[in-house]
Amino acid sequence: MPSGHRAQWKGFLRFGEVSCGVALYTAASTSERITFNTINKATGNRVNRIFIDSETEDPVPKELQTKGFEIDNGQYIIIDPEEVAATIPESNKTFEVEAFIPCSDVDDVYFDKPYYLTPDKMGGDAFAALRDGMKKSKVTAIARTVLFRRMRTVLIRPHGKGLIATTLNYDYEVRSSKKAFEGMPKIKIEGEMLDLAKHIISTKKGEFDPAAFDDRYEAALADLVKAKMEGRSLPKPKKVEVSKPNNLLAALRESAGMMKAADNKPKRTAANANKGTGRERAARGEASKAASSGAAPRRKAS
Repeated sequence: MPSGHRAQWKGFLRFGEVSCGVALYTAASTSERITFNTINKATGNRVNRIFIDSETEDPVPKELQTKGFEIDNGQYIIIDPEEVAATIPESNKTFEVEAFIPCSDVDDVYFDKPYYLTPDKMGGDAFAALRDGMKKSKVTAIARTVLFRRMRTVLIRPHGKGLIATTLNYDYEVRSSKKAFEGMPKIKIEGEMLDLAKHIISTKKGEFDPAAFDDRYEAALADLVKAKMEGRSLPKPKKVEVSKPNNLLAALRESAGMMKAADNKPKRTAANANKGTGRERAARGEASKAASSGAAPRRKAS
């Protein structure tokens, strides 16, 4: 990884009788988001968080804070942090591959957090052999190890020159889709309505390009910060009107007509889309500069 990026974890990747040293790096980060502090409206001062005893209302210093499991209303079993640490399974810092499975076998609802997995110092040949072997076989690897003081199941996939290790949620952590959708009415769409929906979908087909998508919420926050600094207000967003069943067909017909008209216009490429977001990028840049001078909410350190 480039200088300045510190490995989150270092250990070994083992498949069969082959092992290689690996390093794990965070693949997704929120450090560039605009963040806010909690402020006392009356004084304009920043508010600090203090832990208070629920009965005596006295502040509790960090050295007196411990863990507890509630067994009854207001009754707790005290658990010492060292006892928690002792329950963590032993680990030899090794991703032990348990099985290779087809790429489509894992429902992405189980995906938790992605990490980049790279060879660490020695072992590049073994790492490359696993990576290329999985690519050719079109499989992913299921492995287990202790990560960040917890036993985790990890899905390992080839990605460019390296691998991506995605921690997986346990089955008990994922809500049942059957229960989530059980209140939905059974509606069957057919005829013209279905044809119009299919037409709209066909005219909007494209390819996934993450660079073409801007964080509109982050851009809106930057605009808000800039407007506040300049003493002006932002226009209120238009209210979204939900299509009602009695005018849904008319809305689909109108959308299909708009799609046909759009087909005659030059296509907007991902590169042009990025150029078109200059205002949002500029606003974010000004908010960031203001943040560094202390005039606006600060960003987290990278």
